[in-house]
Amino acid sequence: MTKKIRIGFFHDVICGWCYVLSPRLRQLAKEFNLDIHHHAFALFESREEMVGKFGGSMKQAKKIILGHWEQCARADDQRRINVEGMRKQIFEYPFSTPGLIACKAAAQQGEDDGYWDYFDAVTHAHMSENRNIGDIYVLTDIAGEIGLNKSQFTDDYSDSKRLNEIKSDRKLAQEYGISSTPTLVINQQWILPGALDLSSMRKALIEITAKNNCIL
Repeated sequence: MTKKIRIGFFHDVICGWCYVLSPRLRQLAKEFNLDIHHHAFALFESREEMVGKFGGSMKQAKKIILGHWEQCARADDQRRINVEGMRKQIFEYPFSTPGLIACKAAAQQGEDDGYWDYFDAVTHAHMSENRNIGDIYVLTDIAGEIGLNKSQFTDDYSDSKRLNEIKSDRKLAQEYGISSTPTLVINQQWILPGALDLSSMRKALIEITAKNNCIL
């Protein structure tokens, strides 16, 4: 009996490697019959957590994070990451939670496809356009730009269920032993961490397809 390949995509809106990986996964979705589920994984749930991790100030946090951006920019197939543009911005570098809540709010209108479209739009706004995705007004504008109802989006964003959904994703990540983003979980068995290149991901899916009699 044939079946789809189930993929759990664990990611964060401030993760440059997630931004690099997403279009590769979209390409594979054209080649394979994939059932993709999106899961929030906050690298930094709060401003305080980010400050504590990166030397005691948001200025230092931004400096270190943009150093990571430079690595992501070199690996990005489409060369979309604007490191210098973000360096020039004067707003405080955003932590994970607002953007992930926004992704969950988008999913209320479009389920997994709506989540993915919003995730791609918000990471593009952050890493290519250098907009402040810690600002609810920016997050709401992005929702409108991809065709979502902005009024419903703000209502869904404000609903406490969104935080519970993020906590549920984190619990699931812990069950799989996931500690970083991006991470793919294939058929709830195989763990693929990191922004693998397209050929490596394709090879892994072909091998899993052969083992599980899945649909190409």
